[in-house]
Amino acid sequence: MADRNRRTARSRRPEYDDYDEYDNYDGFGYPEDDYDEPVRRRSSGSRQSRNTGRGGYDQDDRKRSGRRKKRKKSGSPAVFIVLLIILLCGAFGFKIFLDRYSYSKEEADLNEYFSMQGEQDAALIWGNEISDIRLKYLDGTYYMDLGTVKERLNDRFYYGRKNASDETGMIMYALPEQMVSVIPGSTEVTTGDQSETKTYIPARKEGDTLYLALDFVKEYTNFSYTAFSDPNRVQLDNVWEEQEHAVISRKTQIRTSGGIKSDVLEQLEKDDVVTVLERMETWSKVKSADSIIGYVENKRLKDESTYAETPVTSYTEPEYAAKMMSGRVNMAFHNVWGSQGNVTLEEYMAPTKTVNVIAPTWFWVTDNDGNMVSAAQADYVQRAHNMGLQVWGVVDNFNYEGLQDHSTFLTTLDSRTNLINKLILEADACGMDGINVDFEQVDAACGEDFIQFVRELSIVCRKRGLTLSVDNYVPYAFNDYYNIGEQGVFADYVVIMGYDEHYAGSQEAGSVASIDYVTDGITHTLAKVPREKVINALPFYARIWWTRPNGVTSEAHGMADIRTFISNHGMSVSWDSKTAQNYAETTEGDALIQIWIEDAQSIREKLNVMQANEIAGVAEWRLQFETPDIWDEIANYMNS
Repeated sequence: MADRNRRTARSRRPEYDDYDEYDNYDGFGYPEDDYDEPVRRRSSGSRQSRNTGRGGYDQDDRKRSGRRKKRKKSGSPAVFIVLLIILLCGAFGFKIFLDRYSYSKEEADLNEYFSMQGEQDAALIWGNEISDIRLKYLDGTYYMDLGTVKERLNDRFYYGRKNASDETGMIMYALPEQMVSVIPGSTEVTTGDQSETKTYIPARKEGDTLYLALDFVKEYTNFSYTAFSDPNRVQLDNVWEEQEHAVISRKTQIRTSGGIKSDVLEQLEKDDVVTVLERMETWSKVKSADSIIGYVENKRLKDESTYAETPVTSYTEPEYAAKMMSGRVNMAFHNVWGSQGNVTLEEYMAPTKTVNVIAPTWFWVTDNDGNMVSAAQADYVQRAHNMGLQVWGVVDNFNYEGLQDHSTFLTTLDSRTNLINKLILEADACGMDGINVDFEQVDAACGEDFIQFVRELSIVCRKRGLTLSVDNYVPYAFNDYYNIGEQGVFADYVVIMGYDEHYAGSQEAGSVASIDYVTDGITHTLAKVPREKVINALPFYARIWWTRPNGVTSEAHGMADIRTFISNHGMSVSWDSKTAQNYAETTEGDALIQIWIEDAQSIREKLNVMQANEIAGVAEWRLQFETPDIWDEIANYMNS
């Protein structure tokens, strides 16, 4: 009976606390002894028959018995040793079995798993991935650095200084008709002329890094976040797609990798729901309800289903209403060199057709404080109105000789506000209908300041009923800091200067505006700006190029002057299908002279691209550079 009990005990499965993974090995048997070694016995009768009649063993029997006893005694240690070896081998084998097939109960260090860096640190799970981005947990509030907020959530938050001596700065956020602002470290938020005190600090600096509270960002941005502790971590979502969910069938664990020996991240209970991120042969990568990401055996997943996440719409984007014309725009730039140039309006407009906006170059920024000079006149506006024209006064940052720095006046709130106030005073005084911003050569480091100026100016223009248009280079990666996408929200029109492909400083001769260059400008702009806001500006000039052994030089001339030059130099002219322009060439001494001509034919090709893309209209740089036949081509476009 003892042997049977021993064998029965050995055949049971090992107990493993509350784990039930040994279900994998149901039916695994342990070997039992196949037989007992037989014990040979003589009957008492046979033994007595060998007696000599003296009632006991004879001498030989006693000797043999003694020898048998000695053999039995001397064999006992050997049997014990063998049994001990067998037991040790069994125990060792059982340990190997456990080491190989048992489930690890070792728990992972979650602080290490989430790379925690102190009490103020918080991990970020963005969507279904553990992000490299770190959050700050300060006074019970979660913060994200401003750079990440702008890059990943909302790039409208702007940080800048009030004036040159301001060391604290402020966070600003532009709404259609008012600005939100908060000073880092303060709980007071100002919106327009109203103030509100928050229960937390919306913006704060830690070292050299500026952080925004997620709760503050969420007031102007649609995303969701949930915070967890031990360790501090945040689940953040701003993209909502279909996801695969599954139910846990029995108590199990999420592990650091797909294997029973990997460390345990979290215990899962029956009927817990997980998000299935990746399917493998026997394991799946999952995310638990409290954003622990790891691996679970497939056999523990049931009731798989696809779940459509509900987008967060707690913030409604306000309407940045635009003041736009009812039809296509035809804006002609009138280059006014001082107030005396205003008298040329009627002369310059005489040959034109279908122009409905005149843009006189009236305002020049003069210093880093946002001061300017003005050539605006109410009489000019009245005369233009009598001709059926709107007047959009142009402000630029490159025509005043005394202004060496084209960007510094954009970097402080006080200087931007000063310039805006002066522009509005002039608009009120002369009665003009809009403002055209032509800021060129802005430093890339001041790109944020430039677009903030556009936002701030748009607020005032919207309140005053003024149309705001902004001139831009053809957009490419190297000048994307002009942020035409954001311009398309705040400005009424985004003007692409579809010229200066090759310019005065170019090291090679080439077209001012080839057809591919114009097409690229429109295509790239439409990728970010609504087509009803896009205006393409055409060149009424071309460049005469001289290529000599010592380098390349050029001069810009209007269309009539180019015709005269070609005639005087006897240049041959042929159509260049690559640029969609007529091309003229000759040699003179050691110089190769080349001209990619702008004329009615090249303008027609550009207008066809504009027509095909259904943009808002056309602009021309500049009046008095054109030949009269150009206006017929533009009129056909405007009336088509």
